[in-house]
Amino acid sequence: MTLGAREPTGARLFSFVVVADTHVNERETRSMSPFETNARANGRARYVLEEIAGLDPAPAFVVHLGDIVHPMPGVPAYAEAAQQFKAMAARLAVPLHLVPGNHDVGDKSVDWMPAEIVCDDYVALYRRTFGADYYAFDAGSPGQPVRAIVIDAQLLNSGLADEAAQRSWLEAELAAHPRARRFLFTHYPPYVFAVDERGSYDNIDLPARAWLLDLLCAHRVEALFAGHVHNFWYDVHADTELYLLPSTAFLRHDYSEFYRVDPGNEFGRGDAGKFGYGIVDVYEHGHALRLVRTDGRSLGPDAPPVPRRVVPARNVKTAVETGVGVELRHPWAEITEIASTGGVQEFGRKLARNDYPLMALWEMGARLAKIPEQDVLNPVTRARMRLMRDIGHRFIVTALGAPREALVEALRESPDLVDAIEFNLGTKALAAAAPQLTQARAALGVPLYWAKLRMHEDQPHVAGGQINHFIKTGLMPPELATVAAVLEAAGVRDAVDGVVVRIERDVAVLKEAPGLAAFTESTGLAVLASIKLADASLATNRDDDVDTARLVAEALLAARLSSRVTWVFDTLMDVDRGYFPRHGFIDRMFNPRPALRAYAAMAGVLAGAGVVTIENEERGRGFCRVRFKVGPLSGALVCGEAGCAALDVDAVGVSGECIDLCTGEIDSPAAPATRAHHSEKRTCLWVVIDDQRLQ
Repeated sequence: MTLGAREPTGARLFSFVVVADTHVNERETRSMSPFETNARANGRARYVLEEIAGLDPAPAFVVHLGDIVHPMPGVPAYAEAAQQFKAMAARLAVPLHLVPGNHDVGDKSVDWMPAEIVCDDYVALYRRTFGADYYAFDAGSPGQPVRAIVIDAQLLNSGLADEAAQRSWLEAELAAHPRARRFLFTHYPPYVFAVDERGSYDNIDLPARAWLLDLLCAHRVEALFAGHVHNFWYDVHADTELYLLPSTAFLRHDYSEFYRVDPGNEFGRGDAGKFGYGIVDVYEHGHALRLVRTDGRSLGPDAPPVPRRVVPARNVKTAVETGVGVELRHPWAEITEIASTGGVQEFGRKLARNDYPLMALWEMGARLAKIPEQDVLNPVTRARMRLMRDIGHRFIVTALGAPREALVEALRESPDLVDAIEFNLGTKALAAAAPQLTQARAALGVPLYWAKLRMHEDQPHVAGGQINHFIKTGLMPPELATVAAVLEAAGVRDAVDGVVVRIERDVAVLKEAPGLAAFTESTGLAVLASIKLADASLATNRDDDVDTARLVAEALLAARLSSRVTWVFDTLMDVDRGYFPRHGFIDRMFNPRPALRAYAAMAGVLAGAGVVTIENEERGRGFCRVRFKVGPLSGALVCGEAGCAALDVDAVGVSGECIDLCTGEIDSPAAPATRAHHSEKRTCLWVVIDDQRLQ
């Protein structure tokens, strides 16, 4: 597959929404589950359906991926819960298509738990209550045929007569529409981690799993959407992209094993930062899923909807290149053994990959990531990189010393996998490494960036009465004046394409940016500007989220000053232990921090724009204000303590909409509600731009 082969092309034809696992109860604040989180499911489902009803533009249709209700079909409360759901769904003005889940028709056939197993009576009850349990419908146009296919995954391996009927129907349905693009909707996913994983509560068992996957391959189904597991995963099987959707109601908290911290509310079940739904944009060629976090928001049965305009959800597939990336210091495709704690999992651990870092990158629209050499050398992670590359991600690999033969060989086997190699080497070691650098550059055709490894001659061993023997890499901005001569003297000038510049936390990014751009013009060397989120002291925690969000917003502006300067933030996820603790774009539960929302919002503001012009900066105690031009439009980035006169959004000289970069909410700067909202905060950060047009 060619680079970026899964990125959509052509016009957007339509969008649809996928919702999963609402688990609506028979009563508003009561559930048959012992978890308090479950008792909140109705308000959360109502909020989501109300939000979907207000989407502009409206989706063509909505698909619910199952577990519509929480009571199982064998209890009287099932009918009451179904009525509750229907009342909520009545607000939708577009078609709603339902997929049966195990709570709707009974669990799949198992002999190792006392479940209410799918049976003829339960299937018949579902059909009387909700309609057909497997069917297909047209979703495209005569010129762009699209078929949406719903299956009843609980029937698979059941031995019921309806299993054979559904099997024959699905085979015939796929064969009957060879020209149409196909999207398949199921409750159970075929697998969570691997096609050959053993059967569990979470997947479709063999042999039906193999049958279904073979059908996907044979008919080149474009995408499969599944629920049931209440967490996000993404994979590709042959030509089919597989998406496992989060729930609107609760997390399957056995997967909180991913965390290195306390899982929070109800042992992870109430981790509301992961609740949400998806919007799928269908293009002439390809599609993109945009994930929308609802953060557990709720709406009462008699409460009026509260209009809430937010920055549109994003996906890397369709995101514009920003010139700003993130460093993935923590594992970003980690495979974890999930403990068998009882409940729905016993008799051994199961494997699962943590895709929440990937989800964060998608939400940001951040294509570029810097990763360590070990990720390329690991064949499992390298395969994951290839999959991500196909949907638009880009990688810079960082290594100690000149590229080793093992790295060169791995990249030869996977051409076009990385955009550049950052090699960390002391100045005195450059000359000796010249042959190896020249050979690597010739063998791979991949740009090499020198990150100066700062040794004894570059930093004092004792500073301020404290021992200083901690690793630092990258040129300091003043060193750029002599770097070309240094590379010439070492005999590596022709092998090196760029240099890494270290930007310390408190350096003014917008003041440094013009100098970096001028350096690239005068030397022909590109610059990778590495922005450190850590403090100068390795013992001080930098946890000011608003200030980090401000820095992110300024970096996105700075990146538009020169295409030859790329900016990378260190780090994507918080460092909350060890040296140099600091906050990043996501916390240790993989939930967004303000920096993530600021990135997504600013990327939307600047999407499609050319060069940004900084008109002026005003900085004082407790505030900063940056006025800029984006093509013909004027904008202002404003940050500081609430109530500061210098932050009055009416005085920034821009008439337009106001985006709170910490929350993604959009409002008019003149609206009293906006001022009241911001006055409640200690610190605020927003951007205002003429003729606001988020993309």
